[in-house]
Amino acid sequence: MKELFKEVIKINQLENTLDVQCRVDQFFSKLNAMKVPEYFNWGKEIFEELHVSENPEKTALIWMDTRLETRTYSYRRLLENANQLINLLKTAGGAQKDAFHMMTPVLPENWVAVLAAIRAGMVSVPTAVSLTQREVEYRFENYPPQVIMADPESIPTIDRVLDELGIEPKIKIVVGEAAGWVPFDTIREQKKTAAAAQTRSDDILFCFFTSGTTGLPKRVGHTAVSYPIGHLTTSLMTGLTPDDVHNGMSESGWAKSIWSRFFAPFNVGATTSGFKFSLEDGEQFLDAISRHRITSFSAQPTAWRRIVNINLDSFDLSSLRESVSIGEPLSPEISEKWMASTGIPIRELYSQTEATTMIGNAPWMKDKIRPGSFGFPIGMYDMALADNEGNEIKEPGKTGHIVIKLDRWQPIGLFKEYIGNPEKMSSVFVDNYYYTGDRACFDADGYWQFKGRADDVIKSSDHRIGPFEVESVLLEHPDVAEVAVIGAPDVNRHHLIKAYVILNPAVEPDREKALELFRYAIGILPKFKIPRLIEFIPEVPKTISGKIRRIDLRQRENNQPEETVEDSIKEYFYWDFPELGSKKRR
Repeated sequence: MKELFKEVIKINQLENTLDVQCRVDQFFSKLNAMKVPEYFNWGKEIFEELHVSENPEKTALIWMDTRLETRTYSYRRLLENANQLINLLKTAGGAQKDAFHMMTPVLPENWVAVLAAIRAGMVSVPTAVSLTQREVEYRFENYPPQVIMADPESIPTIDRVLDELGIEPKIKIVVGEAAGWVPFDTIREQKKTAAAAQTRSDDILFCFFTSGTTGLPKRVGHTAVSYPIGHLTTSLMTGLTPDDVHNGMSESGWAKSIWSRFFAPFNVGATTSGFKFSLEDGEQFLDAISRHRITSFSAQPTAWRRIVNINLDSFDLSSLRESVSIGEPLSPEISEKWMASTGIPIRELYSQTEATTMIGNAPWMKDKIRPGSFGFPIGMYDMALADNEGNEIKEPGKTGHIVIKLDRWQPIGLFKEYIGNPEKMSSVFVDNYYYTGDRACFDADGYWQFKGRADDVIKSSDHRIGPFEVESVLLEHPDVAEVAVIGAPDVNRHHLIKAYVILNPAVEPDREKALELFRYAIGILPKFKIPRLIEFIPEVPKTISGKIRRIDLRQRENNQPEETVEDSIKEYFYWDFPELGSKKRR
């Protein structure tokens, strides 16, 4: 397996773009026909036996926070720390296939924990620190933790949930100090060597919670092979080499934090970086990019929108050679601003939690990028468009469902299963297709263009939000009879969460009731899921079977005429309530 990773490194080091494109096509033809070995442990065979063996003192990780505290880790040190953590977990009875929930912000310990889990054969379960108690409870109920790592701020919520559910993990590790928790720093007392587990290639090693359209978050299960080898597509499409210093801007707790900051750079022996800044710290973030001479940068569209509105000329960004965006399409203005300041185009890629990078503007396409296009399919996947009847679309310009064809080969990067959800599996794997849930079209030259979600998931800033989650909370309010939640178009956040609310009879749909509902939502939902608009209406459109037709509400929102005074009385904006402490809308 090491030869695959060595070949990717060599391909990305080629200078002739035609050679690179040809070698990439040949690589995936070989990979798709290859028989996967019965056992594979990326942490042993690639991280240790390839990178640590050949370049032990090479910098693997650069970390910095808002106080400018900086820590660096060599490949050897990261491996030794991971082995020490494995030995600590073993003292508490930690075992292969245990669920390892990681609920910390961007800290070096994240990288150590993920590497340790892979080597030990444990299941990594990234968990965002922004989750509410209810959401943590849902995750622990559906995937009980045997091992937990958290920061001190997350511990009160975790302990309450564990107590309520009667769950007793084998060990609770805190990055810092907390009563009843084992400090992470106690790994220093452990040996720096540890045997890697013998993991089968189809063993699930990653469980990512994601949102659906009509239900609560699903559990996406990736294997010992599907995520590390699958993300060779990302390593290639990002164009990383061992000489690169990469930054993948993402909060911890989401799939992107593992593939963008971990596998994409570590697959090729590059240096990765983590900056503990928020989007509000844009200037500090760019200063860190300059200070640490970052050469490759990946971010979501929300981050790009904020970054390009900073005075880019104030920073030395001359080290950059690759810029990548993952998510909804970028506006041409954003790309133009970045290009004007850096001379580097932003290359858009298409990926999702269930698979790795599937479509993209490859490094050899820098001078061929078309505004609004996310490029061409990548050889690991047999991509196509299908109409509503499941027929493959051949005509340019016709919108269809983005699917992966499975009749010729099973792509290595595709997830194994929605854990514990066979109904969902049967709905996305249909007639030798995997339905991604997205829609697109392609032009006469083969460039693909994203058209939106096929289901009702709301894309707001960098978050994907299932309307059911928001609806279920508002429906618990005693004055609410019915709710329909959609995404309302917004120039800054792509979509805002909007709730159409039907109140019980005799309840007045006025400003005070809207304020009450906003406060109610704030008390339960995390900040990014709080509705920003509430509109009181007498009824919502439904199908004959009684299901809400959100598509009708979205069309109404997209084609909204200029508001009359009467209409505006029924709709309330979060930013118009100083009682909520809301800042003026930006």
